[in-house]
Amino acid sequence: MKKKMRIVILLTMLVSSLISGCKSAENNMVSANKEENILSNNTSQTDEINPYEYVQQLNIIRDNYRNFYEIFVYSFYDSDGDGIGDIGGIISKLDYINDGVDSTDSDLGFNGIWLMPIMPSTTYHKYDVIDYYNIDPEYGTLQDFKNLIRECDKRDIKLIIDLVFNHTSAKHPWFQEAVAYLEGLEEGEEPNLVECPSVGYYHFTKEYNGSTSYHKAGRSKWYYEGVFWDQMPDLALENQSVRVEIEKIAKYWLDMGVDGFRLDAAKEFYSGEKERNVEVLQWFSDYVRSVDKEAYIVAEVWDERDTIAAYYKSGVTSLFNFPVAQHNGKIIKTARKLGDSSALSFAQTIVSLQNKYRESNPSFIDSPFISNHDTTRISAQCANDENQMKMAAGLLLTMNGSPFVYYGEEIGMNSLGGKDENKRLPMQWSVIDRGGITKGPLAADTVVQKFAPVDEQLEDPLSILNYYKRAIRIRNENTEIARGEASVIEELSDKDRCAIRKVYEGSEIIIIYNMSTETATLSLKEAVYENLNIRGYLTVDGSKVTLSEGVLDMPRQSIVILK
Repeated sequence: MKKKMRIVILLTMLVSSLISGCKSAENNMVSANKEENILSNNTSQTDEINPYEYVQQLNIIRDNYRNFYEIFVYSFYDSDGDGIGDIGGIISKLDYINDGVDSTDSDLGFNGIWLMPIMPSTTYHKYDVIDYYNIDPEYGTLQDFKNLIRECDKRDIKLIIDLVFNHTSAKHPWFQEAVAYLEGLEEGEEPNLVECPSVGYYHFTKEYNGSTSYHKAGRSKWYYEGVFWDQMPDLALENQSVRVEIEKIAKYWLDMGVDGFRLDAAKEFYSGEKERNVEVLQWFSDYVRSVDKEAYIVAEVWDERDTIAAYYKSGVTSLFNFPVAQHNGKIIKTARKLGDSSALSFAQTIVSLQNKYRESNPSFIDSPFISNHDTTRISAQCANDENQMKMAAGLLLTMNGSPFVYYGEEIGMNSLGGKDENKRLPMQWSVIDRGGITKGPLAADTVVQKFAPVDEQLEDPLSILNYYKRAIRIRNENTEIARGEASVIEELSDKDRCAIRKVYEGSEIIIIYNMSTETATLSLKEAVYENLNIRGYLTVDGSKVTLSEGVLDMPRQSIVILK
């Protein structure tokens, strides 16, 4: 009998192990064992952790200067057990993002959220919209979304959503109606926009010249433009009826309570036609402000400085600052000390960009970032060097404007290669408690996570997560960081160190960066800044920034704010 019992127990354990293994595989993720995560998470566990003495009162202005957290809903948090992230999952994690309480240890401090597409779609990424007036059933209901808006309002979080109107889904009723109409035309008969207005909503033509941007429209002899994919037909944004439809859509969501929009692929409204794209941005920005003058718009123009400056002439609030982003952008090159990058050139570039954009739009709000859903994550950009990752985050979060941080960057999540699915993996909340962790995109590969999940990093004062928390806290304490007119202090700047002065409404701060892996001592007396005091600092290893009798001692890879 005992032998039989042992067999039953062994079989039970085996089945349990297999189920657990399958569940892990579904998540498309592999987490290293807990001991490895703890060791790899901090290369400086043995360093002395000094008490931080510079917590200031929060000084948050309720305007469009925000710290935005970008969320891919599908992979963020699953509230109903189907393995797919949803609106309810975001609500349950709002206190992690911002709990609305003046605290230094309970939340990240983000006061803006950008949700990637949430409308009904045929794909996991949902950039092919079928219905502009609803929530994708995988993510929940309109009531769930209204609940999210209400909870964000309680915490003074601005909520913006992706609005994709460069194209629709090929399954959208407008497109299906248009194709069905074209299929029904007699030989030689031309379409009549009175009979079928939706034919004018897209770029249809019979003059197909073999372009890969054009695709056959069903069984008809017509072709349609679809630059990104044949399942994403491009809208004819010159058509006034289309613009009326888009205005109705924007008003619908603004009236519901969203605080603005992120505009996808603004450079591709008319690919290669900058002036026409600028006109579209101007029209849409003007309309949105006519509905809600406080609404925030940030547009994606994936290009270099001068092109971005040209798009700012549209009057759009913000454009993503691509010159500072990605593996070859100014932030990462400076943090990693690549090529001819230097502390001084970082400061000069940042100030130069601000001045250039301001020439086109004096009311612009910069939108710097390091990574997003289309790029490799910061962990890959820094080859998992934790100190470089922290330094890069510090550079980002002391820049002007409204910085954007992609979910998971605050814990150093890993991506893999160029596949989009591998840039949108499940948020790693815990190794032990797997509840709420999503399965992630089906086509994603197995990716080993080098750094600990959220619950472990929250307990580690030297974690990447706690570095982000302090950086955002300092930003929320000092309004000058986001809004101040910036200038370089040349006498305090060289290859390894730089200083930027920021002045906002008569209040001045100085941000000093030590980009070197060596300690630095700076005499503020010689630069006539000996009367300043420390407002806050960021260090990668828990060491201390000190200021005594006009002499500033800065550890390796550190940032200090003086006032």
